[in-house]
Amino acid sequence: MQATRGAAVAAPAGPRAPRRTVLLLVTAATVLVMDVVSKVLIVATMKDESHPPVHVLGHVLRIVYTRNSGAAFSIGTGATVLFTAVAVAVVVVIIREARRLVSSSWALALGLLLGGALGNLVDRLLRAPGPLRGHVVDWIELPHWPVFNIADSAIVVGGALAVILAFRGVPLDRVRPGADTGNGTAAGETPDDEP
Repeated sequence: MQATRGAAVAAPAGPRAPRRTVLLLVTAATVLVMDVVSKVLIVATMKDESHPPVHVLGHVLRIVYTRNSGAAFSIGTGATVLFTAVAVAVVVVIIREARRLVSSSWALALGLLLGGALGNLVDRLLRAPGPLRGHVVDWIELPHWPVFNIADSAIVVGGALAVILAFRGVPLDRVRPGADTGNGTAAGETPDDEP
């Protein structure tokens, strides 16, 4: 809808808005369940980090049980509490944005980021050496790449998708009526365009 002088009038959220929120939450829940279940199986099967690697695809893919107190690539191993706080902040921000999403692609990206953040946050809260300082279980090893887990994979894929969406100008949320969205879509419209 257009108002006088070309200013856009906000369109109602419509039935697709809840579906985008559901997509975000289902994606996050799927990542979280896959991550937690895989880590429980690795810990139960391999017992400790001295277990020899399991070759799945020769030297291309191995299962190696490790624990990481730092961030990706074992950066900041002494800042576990800080990484826990950052993960909590990421979760809060994504949940706040969930109801304002105008794109299924953004819902998928944020769902991957949320699921990954929650997966590693569970380890930070529940694993040894204690709450907020727990070490994350990593178990997937590729050649010339640090050991990682499903949550890490979801974070990387979700982050890459978010960069692509931002680069393409796909709006994350509803903007104020009359504002220029920068992608040819009037403010208040529900573009829901896919990458």
